[in-house]
Amino acid sequence: MNIRTLIVDDELLARERIRRMLEDESDVEILGECVGGRQAVSFIEEHAPDLVFLDIQMPEMSGFEVLETISPQRMPAIIFVTAYDRYALKAFEVHALDYLLKPVGGERLSSALRQAREQIKNARLGRIDERVISLLNDLHSENRYLKRVILKSIGRLYFIKTEEIDWIEGAGNYVKLHVAGKAHMLRERMNTLETKLNPEVFVRVHRSTIINVERIEEMRPLFNGDYTVTLSGGVEVVLSRSRRDRLLRLLEKTS
Repeated sequence: MNIRTLIVDDELLARERIRRMLEDESDVEILGECVGGRQAVSFIEEHAPDLVFLDIQMPEMSGFEVLETISPQRMPAIIFVTAYDRYALKAFEVHALDYLLKPVGGERLSSALRQAREQIKNARLGRIDERVISLLNDLHSENRYLKRVILKSIGRLYFIKTEEIDWIEGAGNYVKLHVAGKAHMLRERMNTLETKLNPEVFVRVHRSTIINVERIEEMRPLFNGDYTVTLSGGVEVVLSRSRRDRLLRLLEKTS
């Protein structure tokens, strides 16, 4: 069975070099090439390649950030490729399958492919390489909270940094993300999303409302113990009495 492979690098010559070197590998099928991290995430989520040659330093999103963003169900075997020695230690610290230094040599590439074949074989047999488990655990323990939200629309993926979200509104099995006056629908339940957000930044103020505390401009008490909270842009939401104390404690802590 072919190893479905993706090459990710912002340098054309680097992509072409790897592609040429893989031409003699009869079991390697190159699905495509990506020039940046965001494009790579979209490609991986859509096509689920077996193996990715992943550059570490790229504009907008590094190779490490790509791994943090893609879902565990889509996690392929990874071979990091970079021109910078100083990244080697971190690559091994996150248990990369292998690490290739540019310009990539044929012998090192063959060695990395041998390891990749073994990992992919185990994955197809339902056995997950311990390095992959360790990689995912480490990435998610160090970055417990979402940094980006992925939105799907007509075959495309869009990325929103969580820090850009002003407030979140529940809508059944969906949530509505309010960002700079625009609303974006995400298929996620409020309770689930709440656990993924940094509680030092995002606070649930009502059963159907989560706010970014950095956007609070004013709070006014109501007669029944609730508050009206005014956010940046003039949006007003209700802070229920049962959730008031937690928000006030957080604001005191961060003021």
